[in-house]
Formats: sequence, C-alpha cells, structure tokens
Amino acid sequence: MEPTQIVERVWPDRAATIEPLGGGITNRNFRVDVRDETFVLRIGGEDTQLLGIDRDSEHAASRVAAELGLGPEVIAFLEPEGYLVTRFVAGEVGRLDVPQVGAALRRLHDGPPIPSRFDSFRVVEAYCAIADERGVPIPALFGWASEIARQIEQHRRAAPTLPCHNDLLNANFIGDGSRLWIVDWEYAGMGDPFFDLGNFAVNHELDADGERLLLESYGSGDVEALILMRFMSDFREAMWGVVQQAISTLEFDFRAYADEHFERLERTAAEPGFRAALG
Repeated sequence: MEPTQIVERVWPDRAATIEPLGGGITNRNFRVDVRDETFVLRIGGEDTQLLGIDRDSEHAASRVAAELGLGPEVIAFLEPEGYLVTRFVAGEVGRLDVPQVGAALRRLHDGPPIPSRFDSFRVVEAYCAIADERGVPIPALFGWASEIARQIEQHRRAAPTLPCHNDLLNANFIGDGSRLWIVDWEYAGMGDPFFDLGNFAVNHELDADGERLLLESYGSGDVEALILMRFMSDFREAMWGVVQQAISTLEFDFRAYADEHFERLERTAAEPGFRAALG
C-alpha cells in the first residue's frame, strides 16, 4: 500500500505532506506533516516475521517506551498490516552521551514487561535455519561462534529476563543535547539486559573507560557480562546479515554486512579481557 493511502486512513479528508526519511535497511519510514503537526509513518519490510519481528509486539513495546519517556508518542497502529505512526521528535540522529544511555537503559529494564521474548542464543540458531532453508551459504565461522555462544549461555543462565530494546545502533538514538529518544522498537522483548548493554557498547565502539562509564550510569559493575554479550551482539548482527540475503528486497550488501560483524566478533574473541571473562 502506498503511503498516501495509509495517511488517508489515519487522517481522512485532511491535507498531508509526505516525504521519505532515510536511514533504515529493513523498513520504509516517512515524515508526515498534517497542519501544524509532524509524524513518522513506518511501513514494515517484506517477510520481516522471519527476522523475529512481530508488529503487534513492536506496537506494544513502542507504547511502553513512550510511557517511560524513552520513545515518541504512538499516534496510530493500523491493522492487519502493522503500520505504525508515531509523533516526530526533533533532534540530531545519533546525538547522545554514554551516561544518558546508561540511565535510559536502567529505566527501560526496570519498566513494565513487553509481550514478546528475545533470546539472542535462539535467534542466531533460527536465522541460520532460515538462511539454510532458503539456500544462503552459512559462513564458515558459524560453528566456531556457536560453540563460544554455548559457553556464554552457560555464564548467563541465571540472568534476569527484563524488557530490552535489542537494537541499539547509533541511528536509533535522537538527541537534542538535553533529551534523548530511542526509536525503532521492532526487536524489543523480554531478555538479558546485558545484551542491550553489550549491544550499545560494541555498536558505539566504547573503550574500557567508556564501558565503565556506561555501567556506572546504569548502576552495575559487571564488566564481564558486558564483554561476553558484546560477542553475542555481533553474532546476532552477523547472522541477521546472513538471513537478510534470503529475504530482503532492498539494495544493500548484506553479505558484506555479515562479514564485517563476523570479523568484529573474531577480534572480540581474541581480546584478553574476553578470554578471561569466558573462563
């Protein structure tokens, strides 16, 4: 369905200006101006359920985030397609500071539950199975990484299951210097809170001082858990790139994306701190 048709369903008989927003490699996003208000329309990509995305859960998670003051206000959710409309928030994409993020993640993890589950250990297995079924070659490093993941899972078996975002890329933060927004809640679910922390740390290439600052602002001293889950973040991201080769219709080099993340998790596994944390 075209954006104009969707906008008409939300605001029938009201003039609207629609323009595409860049940045995503899974969905299509549009800025919608209606009179003196501005919104964002999100149209999910094809077959995204194969990535573990459930649009009803994304809607619920987006509402929780808005209630916590972490995400934009949810304006509309159109069923059965799962189109999501949120209020446009002004700011600079990727503008953040680490203490802001640590405090925001603490608020999220202490917040109300989200009606979905995110288990990074099962996600990489599911992505592998889907890619294999659809004829995508499984990278040679998958077996090696899976064995390390098995060891990490043993270390994390007592971790609490809390509401998490699970996709803390730089593009999913919008800041204005005083306020920080987190957007794109499609992978949100109940899971290991240190996946969020490791995910943010590795995606923003935090050094040891940055990781300590993140943990201090979050209220934890568990450096080893963060180090281990940095590996799982890149393993998930690498396999996400593999499965996208089978399902995405977007013009993007997902093979190179997967290779980049496999290379980075190899570097993580070679670090003395990681080897010490793995035991």
